[in-house]
Amino acid sequence: MLGSLLKQMVSRMEMIPEEISRAFEEDKKVIGGRGPQLVDIVKMLQLAASLQPTFICVDGLDECSGAQLVRIIDSLKQILDKSPATRIFLSGRFHIKAQVERALVGQVVSVSVAPTESDVTGYIRARLREDETPDAMDEILEADILAKVPHWISQM
Repeated sequence: MLGSLLKQMVSRMEMIPEEISRAFEEDKKVIGGRGPQLVDIVKMLQLAASLQPTFICVDGLDECSGAQLVRIIDSLKQILDKSPATRIFLSGRFHIKAQVERALVGQVVSVSVAPTESDVTGYIRARLREDETPDAMDEILEADILAKVPHWISQM
């Protein structure tokens, strides 16, 4: 993921910094032409982010495994430490909030967003209108879904 982020950042630069070009050229010389390692990617991201206003957006952070999550958050912290003007937007389920706040103490503002029961009800109604097999649904089943599902979701 961080390699992809680096590629996006570098592709938008008018001039690629010499340190970044050199790192990629050196990796090509290795047998098999390995890609840059995480530590090198983080250094290049630090450099790229320090040269231009940077806003990094990572969606679905909660989908990372435990070890991946730790490495990603640590890497983002290193980028912020070297380029404090960089802003990072992270999204994920509530269970990762404490881990992110601990790792990025003093560098994070958290905003919790959750659907209301009426949001969920509206979504379910819209999806039921799009049902391609309307004969499979009767009024009793629809009423049961609309009564139970929004309540369950709002408690998550």
